Amino acid sequence: MTDRYALFGNPVGHSKSPRIHTLFAKQTGQDLSYEAILAPDDGFAAAVTAFVANGKGPARGANVTVPFKEEAFRLATKLTSRAEAAGAVNTLSFDAGAVIGDNTDGAGLVRDLKTNLGCDPAGRRILLLGAGGAARGVILPLLLENPAELLIANRTEETAARLALEFGRLPGCAVAVKPDGTGFPGLAGRSFDLVINATSAGLDNAVLPLPTSVFAPRCVAYEMVYGRETAFMAQARTAGARVADGLGMLVEQAAEAFFVWRGVRPHTAPVLAALKSAS
Repeated sequence: MTDRYALFGNPVGHSKSPRIHTLFAKQTGQDLSYEAILAPDDGFAAAVTAFVANGKGPARGANVTVPFKEEAFRLATKLTSRAEAAGAVNTLSFDAGAVIGDNTDGAGLVRDLKTNLGCDPAGRRILLLGAGGAARGVILPLLLENPAELLIANRTEETAARLALEFGRLPGCAVAVKPDGTGFPGLAGRSFDLVINATSAGLDNAVLPLPTSVFAPRCVAYEMVYGRETAFMAQARTAGARVADGLGMLVEQAAEAFFVWRGVRPHTAPVLAALKSAS
């Protein structure tokens, strides 16, 4: 029987994940189906249970998007090390009654930067904007790339400093650079080679109070939101930065999830090209 996968979120109607995984399956010859499921705000766990219990075929896994990543973390009976570090889960695997939680967001970001954009985080001064779930999911993978610096900036300085301290103390995490945290005023006079916007500002097009100096010459400015020109992207372009949105991250984190589920890593370039040509 065909293996079943799904995306749980609210909203999910806009999601490109079903098309991405359908293209991956066709490319790799995998027999699977993938659907988007709108879960009620207070009914995520019940929606997952119903999906697994559906008799149309074996439920093998699921992706999880906002606002359920933290709830998926609590639902999992086993967690990977990267999910534990992130405190959030975007990939679930169902195996012999166990619910295994993973987080592929950081791996997707790093692969998009290195493979698609030619921007290796190694040795770069990195500024990560935001201290919420999106930021948490990428901190450890970025640190493992051995940047010269990783500074977390947030509207609330205490939140950024607390997050930096937490990741600086991760057990068994042998990284050369410990992250630091600051508020936006602390960015004055600072410059970075890679600036990543992991705040929610891109969703409502809010303007972040960033000094132009943060964008060093030949800086790459990365917006996690995709499919729109955000105020952050406009500010970065004006400052002369090279700008990218999060579409590549979406495809690459999906490829990582596909690999977790199927043991096969799909080629992402043709899928990313297909999505761009359709937009």
